[in-house]
Amino acid sequence: MGIDALKTWKFWKELFIMTIGMMIVGAAVYYFIEPTHIIMGSIAGLSIVLVDLLGFAGIEIKVSMVILILNAILLVLAYALLGKEFGLKTVYTALIMGPTVDFWAWIYPVENFFTEPGQTTVMNDLWFDLICIILLFSAAQALLFHINASTGGLDIVAKILNVYCHMDIGNAVAASGFVIVGASFLVNPVRMVVIGLIATWMNGLIVDFFTAGLNKRKRVCIISAQHETIRKYIIETLDRGCSIYEVTGGYSMQQNKEIQALLTQNEFAEVMEFMRKNSINAFVTAGNVTEIYGLWHTKSRHRHALPEDSINTGEK
Repeated sequence: MGIDALKTWKFWKELFIMTIGMMIVGAAVYYFIEPTHIIMGSIAGLSIVLVDLLGFAGIEIKVSMVILILNAILLVLAYALLGKEFGLKTVYTALIMGPTVDFWAWIYPVENFFTEPGQTTVMNDLWFDLICIILLFSAAQALLFHINASTGGLDIVAKILNVYCHMDIGNAVAASGFVIVGASFLVNPVRMVVIGLIATWMNGLIVDFFTAGLNKRKRVCIISAQHETIRKYIIETLDRGCSIYEVTGGYSMQQNKEIQALLTQNEFAEVMEFMRKNSINAFVTAGNVTEIYGLWHTKSRHRHALPEDSINTGEK
């Protein structure tokens, strides 16, 4: 990532997304994980275990500091196995994770939520607190994975499993997290450990749910006598690639051409509106696609980069 990257919209957009994602994580840690001591499969959960163990030995240290130290150790692994971009982004998110926890403590101390006698958690109900933890963490993880970043820590391990073992990202998050939850047997009662295992499993499921929503694309198949008009609209207006196949109608035995393209939901709506306005008769099918391998340009494509077009759309 050179100096020129600082001048691009992509850099500042992703920096903003990473910051928001880590603010969400910081809120989850400070307001829900620390008060409840629910140990999910995360670096924050491991940090709480270590803080408790060190406390038994008479060593006082803040959770945010332990998070920072552990993340620093794992960053080398991210850079070596997952590439420069992922490594540098994770450096940023790891470095600000601890400070975001302190930020929420400064902005609005958790004690302000304790309005009832004996209340020790924000929701004053363990299961409601658990739901808040899972939703916040899962949303932040999916958001960061979507831009090839992570919250650091065990998400690095999950990403490695995703890339090298071809596991769904949610399953990878759950698998790496179960190890940490198991370690919490050292400091937590069995009931809390079981809750942590449930939370880790649900975290994996919801990460997959959020990820599928962020990655969703439409695979659109269009058969029309005016295929050339549609092709030009997709290429020139939407700036997307497409593939064209010769097809034969099973009933009429007439030759025709089918256009296939991968589009965002908004682009698919634009194609349908274009055909409606221009009175184009067509047979259209569309299905959701949540995994795309190869290159996908979220904004603009390089029209003359033919090898990229072939990768994106399956063109021969």
